[in-house]
Amino acid sequence: MSRIGKKQITIPSGVNATLEGSVLSVVGPKGTLSAQLVDDVNLKINDNEIHIIPKDLGKRSRSMWGLTRTLVSNLIVGVSDGYKKTLEIQGVGYRASVEGNTLKLALGFSHDVNYKIPKEVTINCTRPTEITVEGIDKQIVGQTAAEIRRYRPPEPYKGKGVRYQGEFVFRKEGKKK
Repeated sequence: MSRIGKKQITIPSGVNATLEGSVLSVVGPKGTLSAQLVDDVNLKINDNEIHIIPKDLGKRSRSMWGLTRTLVSNLIVGVSDGYKKTLEIQGVGYRASVEGNTLKLALGFSHDVNYKIPKEVTINCTRPTEITVEGIDKQIVGQTAAEIRRYRPPEPYKGKGVRYQGEFVFRKEGKKK
C-alpha cells in the first residue's frame, strides 16, 4: 500500500479544484494549472479535501496511486503559494543580470551566455551572484534552474560555478609537489 497515496490533500481557501473526465483543473490566486490523470486511479473531491483511490491492487495501480497524489498536491501548492529555486554563482568575475526577457550570465567564457527566460517563470537577480527562479509549475521551475546550472556546474577543486542554494560541493585536493 502506498503511504503517500493514503494521505488526503487539503484544499486551502481561495483554491478551486474541478474534475472533468480525467482532467483535473485547479484555480488559485497565482493562476490556473491542469493535469491529465491516468486511468488506474480514481479521484474524489469532497468539500475541501481530495482523496486518491486506486482502481485495483495491481502493480501499476499502486505505482500510479502515490505519483498521482504527489502531482495533484504539486498543482495545489503551485496555484496557492508557488515554487521558488535560488541559484548562487561563485567565482571571480562571475555574475548575472536580467535584461528584458533574457538572463545574461558572465561565467568565465570568452562571451556572455544569454538565456531566454520562459514565459511561465520569472527570474530575478537581487545580487549579481544570486538568481531566483519563481513560478507556479514545479516541473518548469526546476527545469529552468537546472538549465541555468548546466552552463557552468560547480567544479570540485575551487568550487567555482553555478550551484543551488545550500548545495554541498564535494571538494578535492589539488596536485601535490
